[in-house]
Amino acid sequence: MRIGIGFDLHVFEKGRKLILAGIDIPYHSGLKGHSDGDVVLHAISDAIAGALAIEDIGSEFPDTDASLKGISSNIILEHYRKKIDFHHGKILNIDIVLIAEKPLLKPWYNRMRENIAIILKIQTSQVGIKAKTMEGLGEIGKGNSIACFASILIDLI
Repeated sequence: MRIGIGFDLHVFEKGRKLILAGIDIPYHSGLKGHSDGDVVLHAISDAIAGALAIEDIGSEFPDTDASLKGISSNIILEHYRKKIDFHHGKILNIDIVLIAEKPLLKPWYNRMRENIAIILKIQTSQVGIKAKTMEGLGEIGKGNSIACFASILIDLI
């Protein structure tokens, strides 16, 4: 079995949609990034890369590649799911911690879990998700950014 840990952080930017775990979250700003800025799917993708000891998102999807501008993070995560398949792996579970002052994310947990499960071809019961605040501390606490940690357990058959 292999464990991977992923992390991502993006600042808010006006004029963009807020996309987390592949779904649109109603909010006045989205997350800045070369892609759609989805910190959840980026953290999961990097957790997979870590578990499999392969190239991370920055190597596979560099922000210097103009053809990737605006790419959906669903595509990035699907790329990493195929890497699991290539290594004959099976996801046992994923645990996700979002760190955000706003917006309130709890109402979106089920849809997030469902979308992650669909992309990774697993059950929603294998995806844990929760959000924490920074109690007003730092850039996240001021509401200027969102971060995400993800861990994954993969059984290599």
